[in-house]
Amino acid sequence: MDCRELEAEMRVSTTKLQQLTIFTTMLTGAGIGTMYCLLQKKFTESDYHRLALQQLEACPVAMVSLGAPPLKVHNIHLTDRYNCMNQHTAQIKIPVTGSQTGGYLYSYSVREPNTDRWSLKQAVLILREGQTMDLLSPPPAATEDT
Repeated sequence: MDCRELEAEMRVSTTKLQQLTIFTTMLTGAGIGTMYCLLQKKFTESDYHRLALQQLEACPVAMVSLGAPPLKVHNIHLTDRYNCMNQHTAQIKIPVTGSQTGGYLYSYSVREPNTDRWSLKQAVLILREGQTMDLLSPPPAATEDT
């Protein structure tokens, strides 16, 4: 076999390389998309996420400030450095919106070693306008005089 025959056998058409590139790109994109969805699902099903949202929903002043219900909970920004979780602590920033405004629910939870359950230690809602509400010691709801 001479060099020309070997070279002819090793040649791959540009079309085949383009097809391979497109296939690889699509496969990689699908894998990244699937991983993103699975991570978001893991966060939304976690106890520390659920506890923070329950605390928000239990605070009438915060809900009225947002214009909720309806309360819309958005996906966590995975690249946000505030979000930090390990086996013992979870610190997350949850984007939320109501019909009037939106903001971020900042929470910090600790897994209790004795019970192996998550305990909410901090829950603060910061609205777009800059108003801050500590949901663990919320302001009293305004009462109407009759």
